[in-house]
Amino acid sequence: MECDKGWRASLKLGFERAQNRTLLARRRHQGPLQIQRVFYPEQGGVCHGYILHPPGGVVAGDSLEIEVEVGEGAEVLLTTPAAGKFYRSRGEVARVDQQLRLARRASLEWFPQENIIFQGAQVHTTTRVELAEDSQFMGWEIVCLGRPAAQEVFTEGECRQSFEIWRAGRPLWLERSHYTGGSPVLNARWGMAGSPVAGSFVCVTLQSGVLSALRELTGLFAAEGSCSVTQLDQVIVCRYLGGEAEAAKKYFAEAWKILRPAMLKRPACFPRIWNT
Repeated sequence: MECDKGWRASLKLGFERAQNRTLLARRRHQGPLQIQRVFYPEQGGVCHGYILHPPGGVVAGDSLEIEVEVGEGAEVLLTTPAAGKFYRSRGEVARVDQQLRLARRASLEWFPQENIIFQGAQVHTTTRVELAEDSQFMGWEIVCLGRPAAQEVFTEGECRQSFEIWRAGRPLWLERSHYTGGSPVLNARWGMAGSPVAGSFVCVTLQSGVLSALRELTGLFAAEGSCSVTQLDQVIVCRYLGGEAEAAKKYFAEAWKILRPAMLKRPACFPRIWNT
């Protein structure tokens, strides 16, 4: 492979319910994408998995593809051990394509760490979730434009994001984000208001009655950034806009502690790797 063409990496995972727990039944990878040994830190056989990208960063021309299939009745939580880093580009685009498919009575909790978009990066990411009639999904996406800790402002580059959720072939939630370095929207009060971090936590469930608790939670995080929660039919969306990815993750984790018992009938069980 020529260096200027970037890495081509893919990871395909298949989970199945068997022996009173969820098993990683299929695993296939190419290039620098892998999954660590799965864990069972809670009762009920829920499978926790950590998706690894050993290079630690994505450069111009890289293309990463992740496919996850959760079989009937399987219960899976997936996260990543570190933030995704997207480096400066001379024009080539770094691409990440994620396809998540859930069969009947399956559940998936999708909690990757934040994506850090370096000054001058060119990034396109897509996440498509396909649900059966009675499967359930919770997941978040967090983006940090520039590197606030290094006083780096996102004045050059581009980041495009697509996050879609479909149930039985019908769209439930479609969101497109387009961030251009130096654009007025990044500082306008009606846009990003000068905040480098934006995140969405989406929960698809047939349960109801949790909005009051989630709205009380937004008030507790008012000092951390702008937080909100809305519900449209089966979709609950918590949003964060502020200065720190850690604050976004903390807010979403607290929302998860409310949503998980209502949706999946079990308390939140934080992945061990979040403590390292």
